[in-house]
Amino acid sequence: MLIAATNMSVTHGSTPVLRDVDFQIEKGEIVTVIGPNGSGKSTLIRALLGVLTPSSGHIARAKGLRIGYIPQKLAIDASFPMTVRRFLSLPRWISDDLALRALERTGVAGLEQRQMSDLSGGQFQRVLLARALLSEPDILILDEPTQGLDHPGIVAFYELIEEVRRDLGCAVLLVSHDLHVVMRASDRVICLNGHICCQGIPSVVQNAPEYQALFGISDSSTLAIYEHHHDHSHDENGCCHD
Repeated sequence: MLIAATNMSVTHGSTPVLRDVDFQIEKGEIVTVIGPNGSGKSTLIRALLGVLTPSSGHIARAKGLRIGYIPQKLAIDASFPMTVRRFLSLPRWISDDLALRALERTGVAGLEQRQMSDLSGGQFQRVLLARALLSEPDILILDEPTQGLDHPGIVAFYELIEEVRRDLGCAVLLVSHDLHVVMRASDRVICLNGHICCQGIPSVVQNAPEYQALFGISDSSTLAIYEHHHDHSHDENGCCHD
């Protein structure tokens, strides 16, 4: 187990945002959290990162756990000069060799002297990923990492995540709205709406009544776009319902 939430609830003021969340992430698996707007997805990520303290329950992390994180939004002032090379060295300076290897790993070598504000959406996300990978993380946490990308860019980014998982052996926790891609790019899917409605392998979640009630999807189209060969075996009936 790398990280686990047990009977975790989070309240903002007097407003409950998450309640009775139970799940854990194992080494090497890709877990995707889906849910409608306001379902508590980003709150879940912030709690797992330790930014928010649960109002009840608890979160356990493996000793010495290294986390790589890509936030949902990262605004960089276009008037402030910031090269890719400099960005990779925040907050701790890294060697040119380490920077180059990180950029090569994410497919954007050669951008070192480009201004961050001049990057395309896809390049920007790949640079963020390169920075997140500098610590050789045990788990990579990504909160809506493909916002603003077109469909080919989204598919390419998820293919890159799959390569990173395979090469580094790290786990991946992904929050996404890209149902048509992540339902095939994931080993396990968690459907969230203030609580865990259902979870399991993609084909099981897709057929769960809770999933269909939230997203109005009842056919196999969500599984047809991105071919992914799972590295782990799962119980075909592994969907948990409240």
